[in-house]
Amino acid sequence: MNNLILFVNSFLSYIVLMAIIVAVGAVGFTVGVKWRKSKDAKAAVQQEADAQSAESISGS
Repeated sequence: MNNLILFVNSFLSYIVLMAIIVAVGAVGFTVGVKWRKSKDAKAAVQQEADAQSAESISGS
């Protein structure tokens, strides 16, 4: 009986560890996607500003 308790304890310990690793990975993925979308949005705004600037210069 003692061996069964030790096995279950070890098994649950690994399950908790796996859950923590999955949670950290999910948070990292979510933050990475958010930062990438933010960077892409900033780049699009910058390209628009550059295009409007070039258009106003060539129009003059």
